[in-house]
Amino acid sequence: QVQLVESGGGLVQAGGSLTLSCAASTRTSTSDTTGWFRQAPGKEREFVAAVSYIGGRIYYADSVKGRFTISRDNAKNTVYLQMSNLKPEDTAVYYCALDPSWTIATSPNYRYWGQGTQVTVSS
Repeated sequence: QVQLVESGGGLVQAGGSLTLSCAASTRTSTSDTTGWFRQAPGKEREFVAAVSYIGGRIYYADSVKGRFTISRDNAKNTVYLQMSNLKPEDTAVYYCALDPSWTIATSPNYRYWGQGTQVTVSS
């Protein structure tokens, strides 16, 4: 069973920055993909960013392009989400997700999910 542990959430003022980390207890395959999703109160969970192990394919939601950067440290089984120029509308619980497939990309059907970390952006 794969465990994902998110960290790095917190309270930040608008325009500020935060970096989230997602540490996986083990790899699922040599072609897995790690994604970040978020869910704001009263809203559905939405895709934020993803990175595949093979080829380093990277995907971003339009709402975060140019402000968020996803990266991975394969030696540490850890994926990072650097968030800058944060806006109040970025406030949400951020979830890390992992899937053995390199094609899952922005789909919400990731197999493994973390517990989430709260990000609050004040205006």
